[in-house]
Amino acid sequence: MLMNQLISSFVNSIALVSTLSFLVLSSFLLIECFAAFLPISRRIAKTHHQQHRIAVLVPAHNEEVCLGLTLADLVPQLKPRDQVVVIADNCTDATAEIACKAGATVIERHNLAQVGKGYALDYGLRHLAADPPDVVVLIDADCRVQPDTIAQLTQAAIATGRPAQATYLMEKPAVPSPKDAVSAFAFTVKNLVRPLGLSQLKLPCLLTGTGMAFPWAVIRSVDLANGHLVEDMKLSLDLTITGYAPIYCPEALVIGNLPQQERAARSQRTRWEHGHLQAIRMYVPLLLKAGIEKQRPEAFALALELSIPPLSLFVMGWLGLTIAALVWGTTSALWTAAELMAIAGICLFLAILLAWAKFGRADLPLRQLLSVPFYILWKIPLYFRFLVQPQRAWVRTERDSEGASKQGIVELLDK
Repeated sequence: MLMNQLISSFVNSIALVSTLSFLVLSSFLLIECFAAFLPISRRIAKTHHQQHRIAVLVPAHNEEVCLGLTLADLVPQLKPRDQVVVIADNCTDATAEIACKAGATVIERHNLAQVGKGYALDYGLRHLAADPPDVVVLIDADCRVQPDTIAQLTQAAIATGRPAQATYLMEKPAVPSPKDAVSAFAFTVKNLVRPLGLSQLKLPCLLTGTGMAFPWAVIRSVDLANGHLVEDMKLSLDLTITGYAPIYCPEALVIGNLPQQERAARSQRTRWEHGHLQAIRMYVPLLLKAGIEKQRPEAFALALELSIPPLSLFVMGWLGLTIAALVWGTTSALWTAAELMAIAGICLFLAILLAWAKFGRADLPLRQLLSVPFYILWKIPLYFRFLVQPQRAWVRTERDSEGASKQGIVELLDK
């Protein structure tokens, strides 16, 4: 009898810890989404950014299809003293030639032993070190950079002395599938709604891979030379631990395109989400340690933000834990865990509803909401693979031959 009581007490403790943790994360997500729903109140003080010299680094691996459009967006936004540096990284196409014709400085890197965007960026920074700029802006080669974005990012970085992250959204293909609509909405929640909510709460955000500005001393305070699956997320966390937590700059806008090919979409999602899960395991303890030892509340905030898994996995986790809590309640008559999961579920789905109501209806019309369960089913093999064979090597996403239109995206921030 005593042994049964001990086992029951142990299982109940595990259930309570698990469900309470889930409740904390879902509550934090709800707070973020609610804060994003409010009118934008935080503005960066104006600075004389015209006096500062900017270098834009564009890492490019076989980007001849899209690089010209990106540079056409960038070059008109720069002052005479600024420069665009394209890192032609292990290229076998016309990337370098296209960059030269567009007026960019081109440096070529050939190192098949060190593959990944982080290595390319480190190579670019070492090139700039001989005559360093005041601010470094990082832009991916397949993005459309909206007018005034470079100025907005530069101003935010100079005014705060911290990294600044633009709004980075994904445009759907010209003829989107329901899965594309759900994916675009999930991306909007991750890269617009949640950072905006954190900004409203005066908390830092995670970097999202492109549209990032750094004061020179800040970007040189960490090592970028790595092949991590989500080098942007790693950079956010390394900088936060160092004392330079990123801020969100909602006025700046960079747009990418969701891959149209199934294989490319799956590859991209695998790299992002496996990398996110690996970062949770590696960096949450480091952030908590930095928060305690260095008394940095921003490290605790980003530990919470990082711990929120991708939305599909979050919903699957809630469903699995709720079923387990109900089974446990039925067998033990202890219903606290089930009650906590009910509250967590309300927080989770209310957060998603708030995000959809203000920011998601254009990407995900009401009639396509029924496709959400099928999108989650599509993601199950991706998460199962993480358990049995997690991706370790950085793999570039294949590009589509033509880009999608930009209409409708800019309106998101005006709502």
